[in-house]
Amino acid sequence: MTDASAAGNRLTQALDAITRVVGRVTAWLIIPMVGSLVYEVFARYLFDAPTVWAYDMTYMLYGTFFMLGSAWTLQRGGHIRTDTFYADWSPRRKAMVVFLKLGAEYFWKSYQQNERIVTSPWLPIVWPFKFVMPLTAALLIIQGVSELIKCVRVILGLDSESMP
Repeated sequence: MTDASAAGNRLTQALDAITRVVGRVTAWLIIPMVGSLVYEVFARYLFDAPTVWAYDMTYMLYGTFFMLGSAWTLQRGGHIRTDTFYADWSPRRKAMVVFLKLGAEYFWKSYQQNERIVTSPWLPIVWPFKFVMPLTAALLIIQGVSELIKCVRVILGLDSESMP
């Protein structure tokens, strides 16, 4: 194995490890999400005392769960592969990391204003959940680089593993 090949292996292993750790940590978000749903059902139907926070907590946790799990899903080959939109984009648009840039700006504005969900009676802060958007973009870029390296290694005959 050449030095470049070994370096490629180490890099993809490191990038994949980041994705695996985030995926495993994210998987645990299912517990507070289900817990808040169960609590709301019991409070509402058994004690006739619905909460003001359970619905908001559930959809914020689900959004976080969904977003942060996307890089892990990419690593496992779980995304539907289609280029319906991507095929029509210009090379410049394909090269831009729109989600990362816009997500970061969206989060930063929310953070500076200490934005809260005003349609909710308990007015939860929302910027931590908006931070998930640029974080997800960064994780997808990390995993995308790993997948690109793996593809190049297969093309060059350095790796015989089949691609997802």
